[in-house]
Amino acid sequence: MPEAILVTRDGAVATVVLNNPDRLNALTRAAWARLNHVMDELSAADEVRCIVVRGAGDAAFAAGADISEFPAQRADAVQARAYGDSVAGALGAIAGCRHPTVAMILGVCTGGGLEIACACDLRISGESGRFGAPINRLGHAMAYAEMEVVRRVAGDAVVLELLLEGRILGAREAQAKGLLTRVVADEAVEEEAYAAARRIAGGAPLAARCNKRFVRRLGEPEPLTAAETDESYALCDSEDYREGLRAFLAKEKPAFRGR
Repeated sequence: MPEAILVTRDGAVATVVLNNPDRLNALTRAAWARLNHVMDELSAADEVRCIVVRGAGDAAFAAGADISEFPAQRADAVQARAYGDSVAGALGAIAGCRHPTVAMILGVCTGGGLEIACACDLRISGESGRFGAPINRLGHAMAYAEMEVVRRVAGDAVVLELLLEGRILGAREAQAKGLLTRVVADEAVEEEAYAAARRIAGGAPLAARCNKRFVRRLGEPEPLTAAETDESYALCDSEDYREGLRAFLAKEKPAFRGR
């Protein structure tokens, strides 16, 4: 059986492929666990500066969880909690990854696939992108951990629209509702996603990692501490800051080293 999650690297840009094209890249419980592990490994790799997450083929980013295994693995509340922990772990690993992440989307992006995309920092879709979470047809609710990643991106109103109606949105409507960073023609989506990844990788990695954490921190209700405010200036003591300032004044391309 082929590996459910594939990983490749091109310099500082890594690619994670959701690899189940015969089932619209739906994820089994084992695939969710593998995705968690892969994202943790990439997060720990200092040489990585950006990660592109995509589906295999061009029919789907991911149709979510593989429902065919639900009768055996998600038959009741106890099993659902254990299964949900696997999903939440993978989503947490994506959202908590140190490095910026870009979801490259073609075709179906629903349920858990939508959650994976929303856990990424940027979402670049082709015109064929289709978005939703029609789990009202299955008779269960979206778990808190899964709902939160979508809610952070699009807010309560959009989450309720998706869940209560079970409607599937086209790419342009999804963008208008805040679910997507941008939409391009299908034939341009790969080029656009990797161009974004290269722009990210060409920037200062310490700054990118801090900006990710700071944005997430500002979404939490607790007021910032004095130490946290100080941290927002701490990179001005880094080698990367000195290199960036030197290169800017010299009109040269900076060579950031991540320290």
